[in-house]
Amino acid sequence: MLDFRLENRDHLTQWEPKRSPEFFSVPFWQAQFRAAIREFRSGASVCLVILSKDESEVLGVCNYTNIIRGTFEAAHLGYALAEKHQGKGIMFEALYSSKDYIFNVLKLHRIIANYLPRNRRSGALLERLGFEIEGEAKELLKINGVWEDHVMTSLINPRS
Repeated sequence: MLDFRLENRDHLTQWEPKRSPEFFSVPFWQAQFRAAIREFRSGASVCLVILSKDESEVLGVCNYTNIIRGTFEAAHLGYALAEKHQGKGIMFEALYSSKDYIFNVLKLHRIIANYLPRNRRSGALLERLGFEIEGEAKELLKINGVWEDHVMTSLINPRS
């Protein structure tokens, strides 16, 4: 994971929060993995790593976080793909497969995914997966140190 983050540091800077120096360290990622396992076991998140076929390289991540049960039954989706692997259908395959787990196994009703208006590739991916635009949120997330507007989308579980 650290190799993935270091190799894609410049590429992902434009899409993610500002990262501390600790983010790019082995102890940070060891702690992240432990936290991800705890959150998965408690039902709070599903954090997935996309690996190469021979499992020698991290290609990307897709994370379903902030899982809320009760009357909401939803999760937020975030994802990142290595720059050198974009345009190959890898993220589409990962999200298509993982949404089935979220809907059919966890039985959530909604997946929420927000993207920067300038990130047309992300918007096209979500549209291809069936996500529908629900609006725009002003200054929703602080990306690389700047509060940014986001397009708000969601995908509803057709079986719920």
